[in-house]
Amino acid sequence: MTSAPTSHRLATRADLDALRALMAASISELQKPFLDERQIESSRLIMGLDTQLIDDGTYFVVEIGGALAGCGGWSRRATLYGGDQTPGRDAAHLDPAREPAKVRAMYTHPAFARRGVGRLILSLCEAAARAEGFLTAELMATLAGEPLYRACGYEPVEHVQDARGGASVPLLRMRKTLR
Repeated sequence: MTSAPTSHRLATRADLDALRALMAASISELQKPFLDERQIESSRLIMGLDTQLIDDGTYFVVEIGGALAGCGGWSRRATLYGGDQTPGRDAAHLDPAREPAKVRAMYTHPAFARRGVGRLILSLCEAAARAEGFLTAELMATLAGEPLYRACGYEPVEHVQDARGGASVPLLRMRKTLR
C-alpha cells in the first residue's frame, strides 16, 4: 500500500471556509478527551483563525492526497493566540532579538491526527521564524496539543485558564529556544 502524497503551502484567503471547517472539526473532536462540552464551546470562541497570519504570509496548510489535513502558522506580532473574533489581539511587531515568535492556530483534521501533520507545520513555523532572526518561539497549548509540543522541545512557562468564552479552558503557555 502506498501512502498519499503530503504537500504544504502558504494559506490564502481562498482557503478561509475550508480552514474554518477544519478548525471546527479539530476543536470538536480532538478536545473531547480533555474538555467538557461547555469548555469545547468556549474554545470555539477564544480560538480560531486570525486572518492577519494569512495576510502576513506566515500561515501554512498541509494536504494529504489533496485533502486539507492541517493548518498552522507563526507570527512576528504580539498576539499569542486567538482568532479574528477574540478580544485583546495586539498587532504590534516583535523584536526578534528580544521577543519570541508566536506559533499560532495549529489544527489537525481528526481524520489525519497522529500522522505527522502537526510536527510538519511546527517545523515550517520554526524554520521561517529562525530565518527572520527569532531566537525563541512561544505558543499557547491546549491539553490535546501539549504532548506534541513537549515532544518537539517546548517547555511549560505558565498555566492559564481562559474563561472569555463563558467556561474556563485550561491552556499552557510554552516556549522553545530556536537553534
